Parts: sequence; structure tokens; C-alpha cells
Amino acid sequence: MSMNSNRLLQTMAGTAMAIAIVAGAQTPAPPPATPDQAPAPATAPATPPAAPATPPAAPTWSVGPMDISGFIDGYYSLNFNRPSSTDGLGDQLNQLYNFNDKTDQFELSAAKLTLNHDPDPIGAHVDFVYGRTNSLINAAPSNATSADQLPYLEQAFLSVKPPKAKGFELDFGKFVTSAGAEVIEAKDNWNYSRSLLFVNAIPYWHFGVRTSMPVSKTETIGFQLVNGWNNVSKSNGGVTGVFTSAYVKPKYTWDFNYIVGPENGNTSGGLRNLFDTTLLLTPPGKFNLYLNYDYGENNTPVTTYVGESETPTTTFVEKSWQGGAVAFHEQATAKQAFAGRYEYFTDPEGYQTNNQIAGQNLQEFTATYEYKWVEGLLTRVEYRGDFSNMKYFFTDANLNPTKTQQQTLTVAFIAFFGPKR
Repeated sequence: MSMNSNRLLQTMAGTAMAIAIVAGAQTPAPPPATPDQAPAPATAPATPPAAPATPPAAPTWSVGPMDISGFIDGYYSLNFNRPSSTDGLGDQLNQLYNFNDKTDQFELSAAKLTLNHDPDPIGAHVDFVYGRTNSLINAAPSNATSADQLPYLEQAFLSVKPPKAKGFELDFGKFVTSAGAEVIEAKDNWNYSRSLLFVNAIPYWHFGVRTSMPVSKTETIGFQLVNGWNNVSKSNGGVTGVFTSAYVKPKYTWDFNYIVGPENGNTSGGLRNLFDTTLLLTPPGKFNLYLNYDYGENNTPVTTYVGESETPTTTFVEKSWQGGAVAFHEQATAKQAFAGRYEYFTDPEGYQTNNQIAGQNLQEFTATYEYKWVEGLLTRVEYRGDFSNMKYFFTDANLNPTKTQQQTLTVAFIAFFGPKR
């Protein structure tokens, strides 16, 4: 700090001396003209005016070939139901939420550090993540032990992009899913809370191999072989296949994903299918809108015992879920933005939301206001209401769900940095 202060004082003193020297070097103004004498022409200054100072260059946030970026995301949430403890740890939760699910308290949603090198032809990408987000995405395996989930890593993969392969790219490792209209990072979504579809209908990430290949100027397709949903290792045989397509035009983008594979623990029988599609509309101006639809089904094993010998018999029962969402974003000014979202989600067997509840239909509405203080620091204020056709939500000092609705108010602060803000 002392070295920086000395340099600052030296710079200020040098600037003052330069101004004094320039002022002293100016030629005095000519005397007033007499009646029989023409005015003397003004003489040019001996020293040209100094050029404006060049603004300092923006920070590169890189070390060698690796770009560095990251963010800190924290919030305070108020649930008007004032729910009792619902996680077994004494914490109150916003039900149906992830990432900002803890309520009536301040919470660190995520602290993230990213190292990235785009393939040329070899690349690498690593996301270190800490906070509630890490606890949720790495503790949601469908059929593997939590010890195998690469804790504190959201992504970690290597990339290969051969220079003569016409845009073909191959990645290997842990990477986020291509399904859905939203992502894990709140700052890259329009609203602060994640949608019902993102939390309940699709996976968060995969482990395996993925490819992408441009097949025209507007469409890129891909194929992935992975160890299922949110899994590094599996307790059953068989991998999951993922088919992707992204069709990009100036005024809209259409994404489609199909995921299929065995997802039942300790058996390779029964498949899980997911159809996911998103249409993003980007008309001229500052208004954008998207439509998102998901349909999923899982052939779930059910064991029954027949006869006096109690011989087990396994049959598979189809359990499905589906939902749709519409959302908009309006960039009102350079600093202010407004966003809204409406969803309908149906879970007839309670497979995705709660196995103890059957026949649940959910709706949700979210309104978000965003203010960007400076580049790299923003605040979001969000109201959200969730509604069920049955008593699903907890209230204060009550261990049984007693309400059909939940309303929350959240204030979030996100600070981020990186070479591409």
C-alpha cells in the first residue's frame, strides 16, 4: 500500500509541475491596438495542449493460457408461511426450490471460481463451487453414492476440437446438462429462483462424453454417452444417451434434447425418457421471451411377493411428469431490467416432487426486478408464489403440510468478475 501511495503522490506532483510549465510557456497576449495600427495577430502557443490521458486497460483476468472468472451469490429470503424445519437440520426451507431454498435467513447460494481454456485444439474447463448450490447439485444422485460425486466441482472436462474437423468438438468429464431453459448460475438467468421445470423435470449434470457438430449455418447437433442423471458412477449396467439439436436464427433459437437410459438403482431394467424443448424469441429491441416444455417418464420397478413361498416378482410401472413455462425479460435501461415467469407442472404419481404425494398439480408465478450498480455487481428483488391442488406446504410450528400455497420475497446480491463480463 505504501508503494502505491508514493506512486500516486509522485504522479500528482508531476502532473501539477507539467501544468505549471505549460502555463508559463504560453506567449503573452498582444497589447491592445492603437487607432492607427491594425490589431496584431495572435500567436500560437509554443507548446500544444496535452492529449487526453488514455484510460487504463480493463483487467485481463487470465494466467497464461487460462481465463479466470467467478462470482459470489448471496441472498435473504422471507417465506410468508414461516415454515417449520423441513430438512431435518433445523433449517426452514422454501419448498420446491433449489439453490435459494433456505428461508428466513441470510444464505450463501454459491461462490464459484472458473478456469477455462478454449480448445485450440486442446482445451480444459473447471468450475469450483462452494455453498448451498454445491450441496444440492452434488448430493442429488439417482443411483450412486454421494462419495463419488466430485464434491466442490460443478464441471471438470477436457475438450478436443481438431482444426480440420469443420467445427466438431468432443468433451470428456463432468459437464452440466444441455436440457432446460435455465442454468445453475442465477446471474445467467432472467429470474433469481430456478423454475419448477429446472428443479424437478431435468438433470443438473452428467459424467461421460459429449460431442457437437455444426451441420449447417444455423443448426448444431450433438450426441452424448453418460452415466445417467447427476451420476459419476452407477449401481446398474448401461449408459444413458443424449441427443441434442440447436437451431439458431436472428430472431429465434430452438433447442431440443432427448435423454434415454436405465436410471433405476441396482437393476438395468426399465428406462427413463425425457423430452425437452425450448423456443427463445429474440425480436428487435430489448424484449425477449422463451417457451419451455418437458415430458419425462420412468419405468419404475415394483416388487411383489406371490404365493406361500413369497417368491418376489418384479414388474415395471410407468411414472411420468410434464410441464410448461413461459418467461419474458425486458431490459428497460442499461442498469434496470424486469423479468417474469409462469409455469404449470403436473406430477401424477408424486415421483419428482415427493413420493408420498400423488396427483399433485403445481403452478408458479415469479416477478423479478434487477438493478446493476456497476459492471460486476447487481441486485435482484423477487416475488414468487407457488400453488398446489393439495395441502403440500408447511407452516410455522406444524410438522404436517397445511397450505395449498407458498409466497416468498427474496433480495439477492451477486458480484462477478471475468474477462467476458
